[in-house]
Amino acid sequence: MINYIIIVSCLFLWGKKLEIIYQDNNIIAVNKEPGISVTHDRGGAESLTEILQKKTKLEDLRLIHRIDKDTSGILILAKNKDAQSHYSKLFEESNIRKIYLALVNGVPDDTSGEIDAPIGECKKDSRKMEINPKNGKESKTRWQLLADYGNISLVAARPLTGRTHQIRVHFQHAGFSLAIDPLYGTDDPIMLSSFKHNYKLGKFAEEKPLIERLTLCAYELEVETHHFVAPVERKLKATIKMLTKYNSKGNAAFVNEQIFEQILAAKPLTLDI
Repeated sequence: MINYIIIVSCLFLWGKKLEIIYQDNNIIAVNKEPGISVTHDRGGAESLTEILQKKTKLEDLRLIHRIDKDTSGILILAKNKDAQSHYSKLFEESNIRKIYLALVNGVPDDTSGEIDAPIGECKKDSRKMEINPKNGKESKTRWQLLADYGNISLVAARPLTGRTHQIRVHFQHAGFSLAIDPLYGTDDPIMLSSFKHNYKLGKFAEEKPLIERLTLCAYELEVETHHFVAPVERKLKATIKMLTKYNSKGNAAFVNEQIFEQILAAKPLTLDI
């Protein structure tokens, strides 16, 4: 029986929120905001592990898997060596299920699909990965269209493998890159005026972006009997709400309107991937 996990505590770390979703004797699951690095931060800021160790007094926290610094959402860490070994093996053998939410440019041609394209390091830019049919590692991502807003879509992604930047690279390759992604697309922010009909701003007011960072969230994670769901980070959630409210179709932009309510309530999604 899979247990649906709820948030049990919340830490505020230098202006960033880190929610502890669950913990037992072996693991701790957190919902991190964008901007917190999982590993050593090149800018010198403390990593997620270092911050957690200080704030929770847990001295032996160990990484099991990673998500990008600017990606929000679920991450689980081990509290001891045996737990790290056990759960790392589950991830390596793909005996887990991860669901990401992504705002992307344009609208995919189909309502769902699978991207099967090997990924390797980019020869021209060490920060990036790229599709490499000859030397890349096997990489597969299933996806499902959730909402068609016109110029932007909301898509769910299920990576079947765990390559660096996998969803970002695969979605760019498939023709619907993330709406905001400085490495693989554009860093232009999403503005309400770009899709709200008859948008008006006060005489001396300046429009602020709805969101100006990577539009990707690690939303669900299932491993063994655990099913973790991370409430969507506030700016991404607000953007989804505004896009749903002010697009020409309203809530009907969603292929399944129930999913919009599930996202707002941080509930598991009804998906076919």
